[in-house]
Amino acid sequence: MEDGEWVMVRPPTEIECWSPGWGGGEDEGGSSDPLKVRFFGPAKHWTDALPIGNGRLGAMVWGGVASETLQLNEGTLWTGTPGNYTNPDAPKALSEVRKLVDNGDYVAATEAAVKLSGNPSDVYQLLGDINLEFEDSHLAYAEETYSRELDLDTATVTIKYSVGDVEYTREHFASYPDQVIVTKISGSKPGSVSFTVSLDSKSHHHSNSSGKSQIIMEGSCPGKRIPPKVYENDNPQGILFSAVLDLQISDGRGVINVLDDKKLKVEGSDWAVLYLVASSSFDGPFTKPIDSKINPTSQALSTLKSIGNFSYSDLYARHLNDYQNLFHRVSLQLSKSSKSVTSDGSLEMKKPMSSRTGLYLEGSEDRVSTAARVKSFGTDEDPSLVELLFQYGRYLLISCSRPGSQPANLQGIWNKDIEPAWEYVLCSFLSFSFSIPSCGAPHLNINLQMNYWPSLPCNLSECQEPLFDYMSSLSINGSKTAKVNYEASGWVTHQVSDIWAKTSPDRGQAVWALWPMGGAWLCTHLWEHYTFTMDKNFLKNKAYPLLEGCARFLLDWLIEGRGGYLETNPSTSPEHMFIAPDGKPASVSYSTTMDIAIIREVFSAVVSAAEVLGKNEDELVQKVRQAQPKLPPTKIARDGSIMEWAQDFEDPEVHHRHVSHLFGLYPGHTITVEKTPDLCKAVDYTLYKRGEDGPGWSTTWKTALWARLHNSEHAYRMVKHLFDLVDPAREADFEGGLYSNLFTAHPPFQIDANFGFCAAVAEMIVQSTSKDLYLLPALPRDKWANGCVKGLKARGGVTVNVCWKEGDLHQIGVWSKDQNSTRRLHYRGSIVTAKMLAGRVYTFDRQLKCVKTYTL
Repeated sequence: MEDGEWVMVRPPTEIECWSPGWGGGEDEGGSSDPLKVRFFGPAKHWTDALPIGNGRLGAMVWGGVASETLQLNEGTLWTGTPGNYTNPDAPKALSEVRKLVDNGDYVAATEAAVKLSGNPSDVYQLLGDINLEFEDSHLAYAEETYSRELDLDTATVTIKYSVGDVEYTREHFASYPDQVIVTKISGSKPGSVSFTVSLDSKSHHHSNSSGKSQIIMEGSCPGKRIPPKVYENDNPQGILFSAVLDLQISDGRGVINVLDDKKLKVEGSDWAVLYLVASSSFDGPFTKPIDSKINPTSQALSTLKSIGNFSYSDLYARHLNDYQNLFHRVSLQLSKSSKSVTSDGSLEMKKPMSSRTGLYLEGSEDRVSTAARVKSFGTDEDPSLVELLFQYGRYLLISCSRPGSQPANLQGIWNKDIEPAWEYVLCSFLSFSFSIPSCGAPHLNINLQMNYWPSLPCNLSECQEPLFDYMSSLSINGSKTAKVNYEASGWVTHQVSDIWAKTSPDRGQAVWALWPMGGAWLCTHLWEHYTFTMDKNFLKNKAYPLLEGCARFLLDWLIEGRGGYLETNPSTSPEHMFIAPDGKPASVSYSTTMDIAIIREVFSAVVSAAEVLGKNEDELVQKVRQAQPKLPPTKIARDGSIMEWAQDFEDPEVHHRHVSHLFGLYPGHTITVEKTPDLCKAVDYTLYKRGEDGPGWSTTWKTALWARLHNSEHAYRMVKHLFDLVDPAREADFEGGLYSNLFTAHPPFQIDANFGFCAAVAEMIVQSTSKDLYLLPALPRDKWANGCVKGLKARGGVTVNVCWKEGDLHQIGVWSKDQNSTRRLHYRGSIVTAKMLAGRVYTFDRQLKCVKTYTL
């Protein structure tokens, strides 16, 4: 503590502050308030339930007392079978649309573009439920003793309540190393645990007991999706699934009885442990379920056998070791200023605050629910809630996207419906109506990409692996779509896909269905992964082949156009329409700003990757270099905003939720504060004109955009805007906000904003290029006056820790395990160049002077 100053966060030791292995745990201010999502009653809505997951298996824990439900998901349960994603009639339709666009008849082009649409994606399904029924005495539980919480530090949901003089505890976790969902039920008195358990599902299924301690549920997904996908008259076999529930109770006390050949009844045990394993017959996107050699029941039983020698404690320890290896890489601590100005203008030290809650320590906060904290954020602006939501996003990514799993979909892995949300939502725009496709499907015009925004800066690069595996599948189907539909080389995919790696346009109006830039946007993640990890093997073997195929398509898709520039035609700005010169609404034109911005990023990535890999002289690279200067520049409209379309069309919906035309600023890199100040000024006005309202993902995208502009005030306004408690019984379209379990709302629930929030907060604290580190570029100094972040990643394979006090930089630590590098450190206009050796930690003070180094 310095004289006359109240220090909110205990100054960490050098080892604590800068060691790359430093873990989260309790905060440094001495508060014992951990990172927990808390309830003090059972869930009333699905968005009150608490999520657990291991990438492949997920569960929502409701926490009922007399009866409890664990709603289950398995990532490979989808309707349908592999499809044909080509349309031999498309080239003729494409020629027609292009001619109409060239003639300036955008309304007719929009109508004709429907001929380019395909069939809808298939639909994500659910696995089923674990149902627990307890004795009637539980109806009289003491409500004041009830707690239900998700501990982010341990990835465990714990429920506690008392019935009479017995305290009951349930613990739930999903283990990645052992691929099992585990539930332990215990009572504080011997012989107090009695309940009945069964498995059920909304999908076609049957379940039966197997021996005296096991239930097997077998079922299948529809082989074709429900209407409106009615183009097939056959009834193919869909994906088969199996779930096995194994039950263990205390030795020497308690019995298990079988009821109705499908339920297990436990009586008089000290404790019980439930193990849920599941599998499906899905054998990749190119294998029909009927041809699959996978027996899901045998596979599930094999998984169960593999953990047979592990005790509950063993499984929990293995789970913790795996999970915390990822989660503990990054810690974030934020708090308000400890100083205030008195009436005579002097500084006054405030009484101590909890560094996690940011509230003055008076009385107990133990019974404050997370939902109540969200509700009060508008007035107290509790910085610890920002910490919680940031780490919750990291928790969710770890829980729904792990090596070997499917990529995180629009709801991550958690879904309660046979017909997921958005399936039949009818949206109206002027004279147009269109239905939004299934919410469970990956949407490639922002949502899937946003799911992975935090993976690199927030130190979870392994969680990207499912995305890259998925892209490999998309490239195979996408090469067929490119060849047949567009007579082009390379590969392409559109706005909506599914587990079968669908690459064709979806069914419906061009305003959202016709968007062939989905694969190109995904490809920007490949180069970003390399710039953060510097993994040359990944770049050579995984990234470059996909980038190369994408670039080949883009080169063929671009055509010579107006003013000597290369054009995309037809072109749309995702889900947004314009007023054509004849006064009518349209969506199809040419060279939208987003199209060109994405292509510019992909071409830059190809050229940069070629330099690393020694491929500068390759024919493809030469073609890309020739095309780059012919791409149209980003234009500024008459009113000073960034033009969304190639022409300055009238925008009938200036507050539209998408900000696609700002891609070049974020997540792209072609608009920067230093190099393109005029464009940044136009982006600023564009964001102002767009407004602050919108769904959760729009809010977090705007947060990141304001952060890239180094505008802390507006970035924080968008952060605050997200903390709006949504009542699931009274949702409004596109309002955004948070549900009581901290799931982000569109509404309905979409997980993308949970991930976008992580990335945006990281962007407010640290930004980077391959050579530069920008420190606290958009820090809201009056709101997060004191703080410390440890373990963020920056481009160039660098790890960064930053601490600040009363709004000013205090100390930073920077290191790279494998790369020698030169970094320019930027802080409030000061720039210092630092040469750093691999394997050494460099500590800099507030003047950016290196004050200490040591070897890792």
